[in-house]
Amino acid sequence: MAKKKPALKVIPLGGLDGIGKNMTAVEYGNDMLLIDAGLMFPDDDQPGIDLVLPDYTYVLENEHKLKGILITHGHEDHTGALPYLLQDLRNRVPIYASRMTLGMIKGKLEEHHLTEQPVVEVQGGEHIDLGALGVDFFAMTHSIPGALGLYIQSPQGTLLHTGDFKLDQTPIDGVVPDYHALNRFGAEGVDLLLSDSTNATRPGFTGSEASVGASLRHIIKNAPGRVFVACFSSHIHRLQQVCDAAVAVGRKVVVTGRSMVTNTKVARELGYLNIPADDIIDAFDVDDVPDDKIVVLCTGSQGEPLSALARMANGEHRSLSIGPDDTVIISATPVPGNEKSVQNIVNALARIGCTVFDKSNALVHVSGHGSQEELKLMLAMVRPKFFAPVHGEAVHLRAHAKLAISMGIEPDHIFVLDNGDTLEMRDHKVKIGQPVESGVVYVDGMRVSDADPVVLRDRQKLSNDGIVTCVVTVNARTHKALEVDVSARGVSFADDGDVINGAQDAVRATVDRASEKAGWTVDASRRAVRNSLSNYLWQATHTKPMIVPVVMEV
Repeated sequence: MAKKKPALKVIPLGGLDGIGKNMTAVEYGNDMLLIDAGLMFPDDDQPGIDLVLPDYTYVLENEHKLKGILITHGHEDHTGALPYLLQDLRNRVPIYASRMTLGMIKGKLEEHHLTEQPVVEVQGGEHIDLGALGVDFFAMTHSIPGALGLYIQSPQGTLLHTGDFKLDQTPIDGVVPDYHALNRFGAEGVDLLLSDSTNATRPGFTGSEASVGASLRHIIKNAPGRVFVACFSSHIHRLQQVCDAAVAVGRKVVVTGRSMVTNTKVARELGYLNIPADDIIDAFDVDDVPDDKIVVLCTGSQGEPLSALARMANGEHRSLSIGPDDTVIISATPVPGNEKSVQNIVNALARIGCTVFDKSNALVHVSGHGSQEELKLMLAMVRPKFFAPVHGEAVHLRAHAKLAISMGIEPDHIFVLDNGDTLEMRDHKVKIGQPVESGVVYVDGMRVSDADPVVLRDRQKLSNDGIVTCVVTVNARTHKALEVDVSARGVSFADDGDVINGAQDAVRATVDRASEKAGWTVDASRRAVRNSLSNYLWQATHTKPMIVPVVMEV
């Protein structure tokens, strides 16, 4: 009897609960490939956390199957988890990506001392075989050069992953989406489509990147003083348009901000960012050039407090400052959760008196993701039998599913998934399989660990309510209080002698009462101190700070 062929499994491990930490495993028998390995930046309710990664435990458990890691493009939400994943893998699994993407990845790998990591450059039109899985790469248009989509063939059927995309007819680098390949794959048969859902709630078409150029040039040409342009450092097409506008009106370009300096250097070395060397000057040389001959490219479009724009707005940058005659262009849309930080920057700039342009009052930004009509065009070209929206929050995935229904896909052929859900394909048919372990892990300084709700809860309480420390020394024989010291940080009553003295008196009375009870222990006394101090502070101040009691016998 012939052995039954295994199912093709498609397992999203990240990217379905927000814009970020994209990671999808594709597995057939003993062959597995990983699509993207991204990160997400922490929310306000994750204090002290540096980065959020997808839980890739499933990949580590099946490392013996992993044949390659395919990266669709160079943005952090698709590449940022790579160094952490590679450090946890025992074997050096090759990374397949475009030239620009590899250029950005190599810097990350060097930072983490992963210089021996094998990488393979691919481009649209190439085919590779990874075990029983065949992969065709095809060019897509996004806000960064070298974006690729993937068409994956297996013995059980085919899968097409769009990567992040928009259908831009006039991209800055001239590389349009490979419509021929998309239609060919559709004609050959796409069993399952995974498609970018970021703008699934936005009607119409996303504007072309080229439409931003004229507006940028007009603002830069007519600005009386220096022009500061804040945008994503990985948005190479936008950087090219700023450089083109600056050179066209006779201005020199200054680059500041760590990631901006790094990415512009990589893009220039690889030929993706073209500007004459004479037109780029060092930030320390700006005083030698008239203000109306300067354009500054900087980080800070998301309101990051340590970014170049934030430091300049607050007068803390070591070589550049913003004056009332200057112009600031914020050429980006705030990532959900960053709106308040961006507004703080805008207010700081308003206090300076400079002119500020953003997408609310000028055409200085267009999205890198396709809107509803482009998503429908993708569905029309590919004509998938089954569909799973990816890359978005729940509202985006649901909206994309509705678009698919409007394009004639049967509702029971559409899967709105959560991270860890599994799709199984057999004989070109797709169904839900058994879920796998999923979730997030946190990068906290040098430590990478699972989410510990106790740690985050303590940090939130400290940030909201402050901390009170109570150190009590007791007589080892009588257990009576010898000395009580109460100190407070992050609370309004820290310098209120009456409250502190009252707290110390309450604790002393509690310890003395506890000493008279049978079975006295240090732990029991510590609990009594915490309860007594908590009750006293609530009655005296109506606050509930974190309380750390220390009881020592002497």
